Amino acid sequence: MEKELQIIENNSIIEYTNDNIEIKNLIYTIRGKQVMLDSDVARLYHCETKYINRVVKRNIERFPQEYCFQLTSLEYQNLRCQFVTSSFDTNYGGRRYMPYVFTEHGITMLAGLLRSDVAINVSIKIVNSFIEMRKFLNTNGHIFQEISNIKGKLLEHDKKFDEIFNELQHEENIKQKIFFQGQIWDSYSLIVDIIKKAKEKILIIDNYIDDSVLKMLSKKNKDVEVVILTSSKSNIQNIDIQKFNKEYPTLKVAKTNKFHDRFIVIDNKELYHCGASIKDLGNKCFGINKIEDEDIIENFTKKVKITK
Repeated sequence: MEKELQIIENNSIIEYTNDNIEIKNLIYTIRGKQVMLDSDVARLYHCETKYINRVVKRNIERFPQEYCFQLTSLEYQNLRCQFVTSSFDTNYGGRRYMPYVFTEHGITMLAGLLRSDVAINVSIKIVNSFIEMRKFLNTNGHIFQEISNIKGKLLEHDKKFDEIFNELQHEENIKQKIFFQGQIWDSYSLIVDIIKKAKEKILIIDNYIDDSVLKMLSKKNKDVEVVILTSSKSNIQNIDIQKFNKEYPTLKVAKTNKFHDRFIVIDNKELYHCGASIKDLGNKCFGINKIEDEDIIENFTKKVKITK
């Protein structure tokens, strides 16, 4: 909405004559057009807002979208948010309908319909303010564009910095972590973070697997293959595997009695040793360690055989 609704700050406009100082502060840029709120126009014309809108409705054919249009609730809320004081709410709050706004042409048309000396004199000042505003924007358009480009680059740099910072924190937490009894959610979240790191394959070695582990694996990236090596003691059914594969393919489960400890291997590159069964995370104190020795990881992945 920032592109659709831009407030021209008081200190960013060139100097105006005393007659135009108040008027230029009431001109906003909405939907790419310089406009004035119906309540501000009414105040300048020394009449009530409802009278202004009544004139417009009675002559609606004279006010196309290029002359006058009604704000959406989102546009109105964004406009209110631009004001750091409560003056906007005091002047425009409590309305039962969204305000109308007038362009330069709409102001001219309205003055002709009101047919009062005040309306005519004020409309001339308003139109002059619109003209000066347009000249200023045209003359300094390249400056606004450069500022917008700089702002965009800064936002992009901030985003990248946050990603790097979060990744550094993430890596630090995963390298070595101890969870105490009761830290069920924290340990669950860390395992899910490890699972989400996989781009191609996840290998889980755990003698006690149940459907709670499958719920964690449902968080994996799309098309990542999952292989589970577990013992015959695991409480996981073929129907669970079939249902999982229908929505989150592909899962393979093999039975083996060759392992005592629990391991998680990500893309054959990252190896984690888990001190507790994944399904029992947080029930007792346990630790998770990331093994970073490349030779150990290579030998481990080579020696792990999947046999059915």
